[in-house]
Amino acid sequence: MIRHELDDFCTWTYVIVSDLYRELAPDRERPGPRAVCSDAELLTLALVGECCGWHQETELLSRWQSLRHLFPCRPERTRFNRRRRALAHVMNLLRQAILQILDLAHDPQCIIDSLPVPVVQFYHAPQAALDWKQHGASFGKCVTKKQTIYGYKLHLLITLGGVIRDFELAPANEADVTIAAELLPTHQHLTVLGDKAYISAPLAQALATDRQIQLLTLPRSNQRVQVPTPYATFFNGVRQIIETVNSQLAQQFAIEVTSAHSFAGLVARLYTKLTAHTLCFYLNRLLGTSDCLQIKSLAFPI
Repeated sequence: MIRHELDDFCTWTYVIVSDLYRELAPDRERPGPRAVCSDAELLTLALVGECCGWHQETELLSRWQSLRHLFPCRPERTRFNRRRRALAHVMNLLRQAILQILDLAHDPQCIIDSLPVPVVQFYHAPQAALDWKQHGASFGKCVTKKQTIYGYKLHLLITLGGVIRDFELAPANEADVTIAAELLPTHQHLTVLGDKAYISAPLAQALATDRQIQLLTLPRSNQRVQVPTPYATFFNGVRQIIETVNSQLAQQFAIEVTSAHSFAGLVARLYTKLTAHTLCFYLNRLLGTSDCLQIKSLAFPI
């Protein structure tokens, strides 16, 4: 990123974060003396760091040196770590606030899927810290990548425009359909496309009756009712959108690489990465336009 472009990006981000922070946490008090680096500045640098690929705290803070003309005060690494964890819930509130003003986030047509979030290398799992075990970390299989991980799965509800509308972090051994039964009922009036892991006639019926959510999946090959090939091709083509988002999260935001040593640290980093992804959509929407794929009429038997 060119220097003046980075400066503009930092300025845009700070203005958005600062304005929203005053609304979300106007009376937030923190112990100790007043920090020379404000909460809005710290949140901004965390978001900018994720967008620029500075995922390690040491790299992020070293890069901060070149931004002294914008952010003159730099906290120590340990203090930055503590404050970012303390501000994790505020970061998630920022994400939710940006979603409210982002028109693409209100698309009622969505896709649901999951991606792995390992917390330690597989061979280190037997000696994993007690904190991970207390917060539900477990062994689980990632079918698409043909691997077994120790940690969690991040379940994502994504609009057809690629905006992450909602998410849930769950133990890696939890079935996708089980998490869908927890995540989807918090919404209503949606059409949601899922892969074969989300096939459940009782769940689909309950969602349709109670929340007016249409959960669509392609039938398994051994099921009696099948769909025409053109519909299946279109369905799979639309679901490639979530593969694009998963690729963005994995490659640009390194969401599958965990450098946190505790569950609280992991949550703080995930909130930052997901908020940064949403912020990029918002800034792109302000500075340009994008097309959104629409499903006009799609109904498959279960």
